[in-house]
Amino acid sequence: MAEVVSPITRQVSTEIREFVSSSVHTRLEDVEDCLIYNRHGVSLPFKKLYQDRKSVIIFVRNFLCYSCKEYVEDLSKIPREALEDADIRLVVIGQSTHHHIEPFCSLTGYPYEIFVDPERGIYQKLGMKRVEKFTDSAHPSPHVKSGIFLGQMKSIWRAMSGPLFDFQGDLYQQGGAIIAGPGPLVHFSHIDANRLDHMPINWLLQLAGVQQTLDFSDKPKIIHV
Repeated sequence: MAEVVSPITRQVSTEIREFVSSSVHTRLEDVEDCLIYNRHGVSLPFKKLYQDRKSVIIFVRNFLCYSCKEYVEDLSKIPREALEDADIRLVVIGQSTHHHIEPFCSLTGYPYEIFVDPERGIYQKLGMKRVEKFTDSAHPSPHVKSGIFLGQMKSIWRAMSGPLFDFQGDLYQQGGAIIAGPGPLVHFSHIDANRLDHMPINWLLQLAGVQQTLDFSDKPKIIHV
């Protein structure tokens, strides 16, 4: 009898090949000693994130970016047991000061590890772009629900209504994602071309070895495969 594969899993398995074939080469040796900071301002070398286990590390544009906010909101829906079963570490890195971590986590409900690279040293050494490029063949993030105009208005309002008018990072800096570890081994890397070019979360999870597929279309629903 032929194996029954869910439509979501089949779509992930098929479309992900294009991202894998275009994955950029990344040298972690160039950034392993760069410092990142936790929500308390305590520093640690970047290599601590992937030294002992496989990690999915996602770099966001800035904490005011509406598309990053909505993407991280969906990251927060990943069940902890799905990561634990695959022995995967999930990390988000921003480029603001550490003071903005706690409010961002409260806003998005993100419960996992998060750090900042305020000097953008890791962003730059890993080749993350400081310009947006849109193409007809681009795969927009399925996790961004707001249109560009409304999203930008929300970002501006958050900046103006905060205690300080602070864009919480370089507005032109783009992000990306890598799967690395244990050790300096890079399994996959993706450089975002623009604010909508996030790597789909299910694709990242599958590449990292997570055996569950989440449905983000409505309520997060686990489909066992």
